[in-house]
Amino acid sequence: PTPTPEPGPGDDDESGSDGDHASADRKGVALNPADGAARALKDSGASWYHNWASSSGGVARPKGVEYVPTIWGRASVTDAELRKAKQAGKRLLTFNEPDSPTQADMSPEQALDLWPRLEKTGLRLGAPAVATDADKPGGWLDRFMKGAEKRGLRVDFIPVHWYGSDFGPAATDHLAGYLQRIHDRYKKPVWLTEYALIDFTKGTPRYPTQRQQSAFIKSSTKMLESLDFVKRYAWFALSTRTSPTGLYDGADAKAGGKIYRKVR
Repeated sequence: PTPTPEPGPGDDDESGSDGDHASADRKGVALNPADGAARALKDSGASWYHNWASSSGGVARPKGVEYVPTIWGRASVTDAELRKAKQAGKRLLTFNEPDSPTQADMSPEQALDLWPRLEKTGLRLGAPAVATDADKPGGWLDRFMKGAEKRGLRVDFIPVHWYGSDFGPAATDHLAGYLQRIHDRYKKPVWLTEYALIDFTKGTPRYPTQRQQSAFIKSSTKMLESLDFVKRYAWFALSTRTSPTGLYDGADAKAGGKIYRKVR
């Protein structure tokens, strides 16, 4: 997804060390502004959300729900965007899928060169959220993290994206294994900022049935709530306007949305 920035401002669980207690309010959603989004957000029971932009895009924030801004790519590293992000939240997501030519499309070195400007916001900083291979030695994230250590730059937590092409019962174990390998490698808190079942292996995306999606939501959220190092997770996406995997049609919960709503 690309950002949909619009003006509009907007809260603590992450001190950045691996010894932190897991947040009591992990469940979130990824959303784009759409009809019914504010009502759906409130109904979902999510404690936080993000929208790939530095400000909330006009979505009314329900009481007690945290908005987490994003600096999406190179062009977003401006005084104006950084000021909006600082006004909007206490934590910052950065550089959306920089390893993808259709997303932020940046080298680790480009991200590292810009990082001191992000540090100056004083916000808790999430590493760039790569599209794939966050667990791989020599991958984009690995090169970034090694560069950050060498340059003495601060990275407080690791946001990751995951999309499963196996729509069966094994999907939850696949996700758990991926998250565990990432944590074992970097020893930092992990945020799963986009996840769903979508098969991208054949060019045209393939989506699960409502039954498959509902079963996965039920099993995956139970697993995520059991992992102390996973501080937050966000389903992709809140609305079917953003993706067929959306939890809501407007403000009306689909089958998966009703299950996600019950997660505590």
